[in-house]
Amino acid sequence: MKSPSRLNFAHLPTPIEHLPRLSEHLGGAQIYVKRDDQTGLAFGGNKTRKLEFLVAEAQAQGAKTLISGGAAQSNHCRQTAAAATRYGMNCILVLNGSEPEQPSANLLLDKLFGAKIVWVADRNDRDRILRETYEQNLAEGGMPYLVPYGGSSPTGALGYAFAMEELMQQKPSQGCFDWIVFGTSSGGTHAGLTLGKKLFGFEGQILGISIDEDENWLKEHVSALASDASELLGEGYQFQITDVSATDTYCKAGYGILTDLEREAVQLFAKYEGLLLDPVYTGRAAGGMIDLIRTGFFKPTDKVLFWHTGGTPSLFADKYSIGVL
Repeated sequence: MKSPSRLNFAHLPTPIEHLPRLSEHLGGAQIYVKRDDQTGLAFGGNKTRKLEFLVAEAQAQGAKTLISGGAAQSNHCRQTAAAATRYGMNCILVLNGSEPEQPSANLLLDKLFGAKIVWVADRNDRDRILRETYEQNLAEGGMPYLVPYGGSSPTGALGYAFAMEELMQQKPSQGCFDWIVFGTSSGGTHAGLTLGKKLFGFEGQILGISIDEDENWLKEHVSALASDASELLGEGYQFQITDVSATDTYCKAGYGILTDLEREAVQLFAKYEGLLLDPVYTGRAAGGMIDLIRTGFFKPTDKVLFWHTGGTPSLFADKYSIGVL
């Protein structure tokens, strides 16, 4: 297997913890958590693993500016801005929405890291404006590198292929997990775990709970992305849609729309385990996992690993109201 270029700034390995009080409260499978909210960079999160490979690739290409896009409270953009400033690079973020009078949460951090923000009123225009921003910076000599949404390129997906290797090295002290459950959207984490499962022999099941995308699209996209990522390692695997497990049952409300599902999940993790989730990604994914436990999808004897992908700064965004039990 080839060894791709990689920087080392994530705090790894992230710990695995058992959640006994939440497991007892739900009365089903035993729940564990992989703490990728503790990867270290700018409050951590799953994008940090991807950026170790993406920034290395950008440096190899001589890039001086990282350009990416997302929602106004994008966790990916926050970590991209932090990585850029850490390695002496400029950062331009194309965000959909309108600039608030007072930035909060992730957006406040973007600004603290010195990112230039380009606002897009209509999300449907974001791809076009992102490309135009890249072309303009290139013409001005900015030497840009375009970081895909969510860091979800074949290069970025490698972060989670090797995260699976990390998990397998931790497994002897944790026992075998029957399921890995996590939030999926742009597909990079999902593709990396799918590739890592094959590379490093994980025998359990991997279930992505969609945050905003159609299940069929996810299966097609993730299988293709995992196949392309394997090429970078010289493996050449060809994944099929049947190799990818995903459900879009819990995303009908739409991206970033807070419902009782997310509110309850955030509250339960906090009340029983002192563990913070975010309202958009981990809140929705954990809410789906909780529902699957209650409805008997997981067996009582199953060990379920919830992969915490971070995002907790979003708890402090003005647009979300979690409330209390």
